[in-house]
Amino acid sequence: MSTSDIAEVRRHVERLAADGIDVVRVTFPDLLGTDRARDVLLEELPRACEHGLAFCRAVYHTSPKGDVVPVGGGLDAGLPDIRVHPDLDTLVALPWEPGVATCLADVVDPTTGSPVPESPRDLLRAVLARCTEHGLRPVVGPELEYFLCDPVPGGGWRRYARESGAVYTAGLHADPDNHLLRTLRHLRDLGVGATHGCHEFDGGQFEINLTHSDAMRAADRAFRFKAAIKELARKEGRLATFMAKPFNDAGGSGFHLHLSVDGQDGRNAFDDPTDAYGLSATARHAVAGVLARAPALTALANPTVNSYKRFGPDTLAPWLIDWGLDNRSAMVRIPPERGSGARLELRLGDAGANPYLLIAGTVATALLGVTAGEDPPAPLEGYGYDTAKSAVLPTTLSAALDALEADTELTRLLGKGFTAAYLSYKRNEVERFQRHVTDWEFTEYAHHL
Repeated sequence: MSTSDIAEVRRHVERLAADGIDVVRVTFPDLLGTDRARDVLLEELPRACEHGLAFCRAVYHTSPKGDVVPVGGGLDAGLPDIRVHPDLDTLVALPWEPGVATCLADVVDPTTGSPVPESPRDLLRAVLARCTEHGLRPVVGPELEYFLCDPVPGGGWRRYARESGAVYTAGLHADPDNHLLRTLRHLRDLGVGATHGCHEFDGGQFEINLTHSDAMRAADRAFRFKAAIKELARKEGRLATFMAKPFNDAGGSGFHLHLSVDGQDGRNAFDDPTDAYGLSATARHAVAGVLARAPALTALANPTVNSYKRFGPDTLAPWLIDWGLDNRSAMVRIPPERGSGARLELRLGDAGANPYLLIAGTVATALLGVTAGEDPPAPLEGYGYDTAKSAVLPTTLSAALDALEADTELTRLLGKGFTAAYLSYKRNEVERFQRHVTDWEFTEYAHHL
């Protein structure tokens, strides 16, 4: 660290101490988008900034149940270290935890000083650097849905406030404990750019919208948003889940991305008032790129075995490859705003997606479309979900992973190191699921065979 860097760290420490902060929680995303973290006493923060915090690299290869998956660079290399360096530009106090601030972190290989290929934040950084080379600056607005659950005596979870028919409402009708109001105020104080929220389609389901910003900040905010929602639920003895489809008798939860691009002049490069659709050639090429690589993108947008149970007829989740003008039955929707508001909305992702990987994949596919000069087919008219008109997306995680591996242009842009690690990690998930005996199987067969 330089003398100026040391002085800057000291200024942060003095400011935090004056605000009554004595612990800094340093966090970074794993491949799933789960927050990995360490609490650092304030007086130790300068040392953590100078030397980094040592974590085992297998933190990226660990399953949700704690098993270490055999991914290259982990078990086979003797479980080496990574170094995690606090990013003090992202410091913010935790509104619900007095005396604690939090910040994001950058991750490097201690032997090379370079980013590790599994780092989602660095993957997005690399994709955005390619956009900069072409004079483009992606702007992203995330929308996320989740279910809130109450504990069941004796074990298990049930949906909170299972009132039916309370679609797009606020207040006590479908939220008798005022979960939404309390959460919105905490999110405001956390500074993640929350703008508004409501009860969603199913009982116990909520959606909170985040404002748009440059793509990296949008990913950081979406990552912190998901972590905050889950932590706030834990404080109340509840479970908040972004799982794609947690209940058989309810729909799934989406992670919709609004994407536009600013050009070198700082103006929205998707807008063209002379075009029949009000969209520039750049916008049309971006849409074409997303459509052309949608099967591969599905592996990042719908990253779990459970994701594909959200798809299918009458689900309102996109399972066909199409686009439309202000048409919510399309995978890519073009909202009606033009001018500075011109954008596409990718409705493919489910709420379980890692924000960094979903944004990186979407931006990468759009960029490939722009550089290739591709044009999309005619937009969808009327209600979609017609397999005679549009191709079907992968219907399993295994098929999506195969599509990602086969898309050499996209994997070249994402990087061979990341792609190999992600495919190994996720294929292990598929293998573990295929060996697992489910409750459905026992109920279906045990008493009859």
